[in-house]
Amino acid sequence: QVQLVDSGGGLVQAGGSLRLSCVVSGLSFSPYALGWFRQAPGKEREFVSAINWNGGSTNYADSVKGRFTISRDNAKNTVYLQMNNLKPEDTAVYYCAADLAFARVGSDPRRYDYWGQGTQVTVSS
Repeated sequence: QVQLVDSGGGLVQAGGSLRLSCVVSGLSFSPYALGWFRQAPGKEREFVSAINWNGGSTNYADSVKGRFTISRDNAKNTVYLQMNNLKPEDTAVYYCAADLAFARVGSDPRRYDYWGQGTQVTVSS
């Protein structure tokens, strides 16, 4: 059974930092890409960042480039999203997702096969 458990969200002031984590279980014998998406109230889920199976390729939404960094530790089956210089418009529920097309760093949520439960990030002004 595949399970993604994301954590690390919280309340932070504008300009602050948070690091999200997502632990993946049930895919130990399959390579996979990982992505982060977010959804604010009343808005569609949007792409934030993605990383391929070995960390050699990454992709970022323009809105987070230069502020967010995605990384993964395959020994720990974990993906991270380091978020710096947070802005109020970053407020959303953040979801990690796994894509069995392991070389892809896609931005289309329909391409992802498994999802975490989400973690709330709130940035106050």
